[in-house]
Amino acid sequence: MTQAVAHAPVMLDEAVAALNIRPDGIYIDGTFGRGGHSARILQALGEQGALLAFDKDAQAVEVAAQRFGADQRFSIVHASFAELAEVAAQRGLSGKVDGLLLDLGVSSPQLDDPERGFSFMNDGPLDMRMDTTRGQSAADWLATAEDQEIADVLREYGEERFAFRIARAIVERRQTRPFTRTRDLADLVAQSCPFKEKFKHPATRTFQAIRIFINRELEDLQVCLRDSLNVLARGARLVVISFHSLEDRIVKRFMRDQAKGPKLPKGLPVTHVETQGALRLVGKSQRASEAEIENNPRARSAVLRIAEVPA
Repeated sequence: MTQAVAHAPVMLDEAVAALNIRPDGIYIDGTFGRGGHSARILQALGEQGALLAFDKDAQAVEVAAQRFGADQRFSIVHASFAELAEVAAQRGLSGKVDGLLLDLGVSSPQLDDPERGFSFMNDGPLDMRMDTTRGQSAADWLATAEDQEIADVLREYGEERFAFRIARAIVERRQTRPFTRTRDLADLVAQSCPFKEKFKHPATRTFQAIRIFINRELEDLQVCLRDSLNVLARGARLVVISFHSLEDRIVKRFMRDQAKGPKLPKGLPVTHVETQGALRLVGKSQRASEAEIENNPRARSAVLRIAEVPA
């Protein structure tokens, strides 16, 4: 049994406050992680409230069972939040959920455990899967992918300017020795980059890109956001914390587009309700405080956005 790793949830107070929790409400934590946000939500709920959590990571599900297994208000499913609509329908929750929280990206326990293969800072197996029970590992993908496919992934998900140079080096090197360790890949990426960014390891963008691709992070996010409209109740809140520009761009555009309402021909006789958007933006985007960033540097890139289903 893997023990819970110390983990400080980012923007904890702001995110839970944004949910505007009612004691008897029904809430979903789409990314349980190590339960920081879930614990605070449960504190705000009364006996009639309920919290459903999701996580791809089997270790996170084990932690959830340890921490909250005895709390009848809490339940968790080992699944991606992309399965939100299906799970909600199975549980009779479609259109009844009062708040959905998504804390995106990789969790600190995943990043800090070398055996998970997410980080280039410590050597470990080149895995990168959030759900180790299914799918292709990073090592397996890099062993067979064409150089153009690798370059496309690095460019699209990592915004890596030397994408093809790195991809070509990976394909050439694997002919004599496959990549199985994180440090090995990080070293090759560093050697392939002709210019180094100040205060950033050359492999940062490559590791981010491969991780996002392997776990279908952006695709899952788009599905979840789309399906949230059929799961959330009137007056419900959608709260999302993003950690890089690709995620935040998707969230920002989704909330903005859904707040605009349907595009209708000019002069069409319709009521206000018929032109109303599916969501209403709540305030501006928020950033972590300087005090939080000082205590938890990973909060530096966090962006919190809030939207509400019109009552």
